[in-house]
Amino acid sequence: QVQLVDSGGGLVQAGGSLRLSCTNSGRTFNNAAMGWFRQAPGKEREFVAGIRCGSGITEYADSVKGRFTISRENDKKTVFLQMNSLKPEDTAVYYCALVKIWSSGASFSADYWGQGTQVTVSS
Repeated sequence: QVQLVDSGGGLVQAGGSLRLSCTNSGRTFNNAAMGWFRQAPGKEREFVAGIRCGSGITEYADSVKGRFTISRENDKKTVFLQMNSLKPEDTAVYYCALVKIWSSGASFSADYWGQGTQVTVSS
């Protein structure tokens, strides 16, 4: 069983930083990847960043490249999302996600979700 617990959201001014954390308290998978999605009011949930737990290879949405960094702990069960230079349009509920297999070139189709953490960026 997989249980994802995400945290670290909050209120920050534009230009500020936040760091989100997500821990998988359950089983792991050899080819798993973990990542972050976000959903703003009235919008669809969108992919933000992902990291392959084994290789550490990362991918980012174009909207966050150069500002956000995803990383993982050596135990491969905890991931972080360092968010810098935050903008009001980054305001959303951020969800941690895990996919059991994430093939190169494939979209990140989550198998498990965290409960979400609110990020609010004021202008």
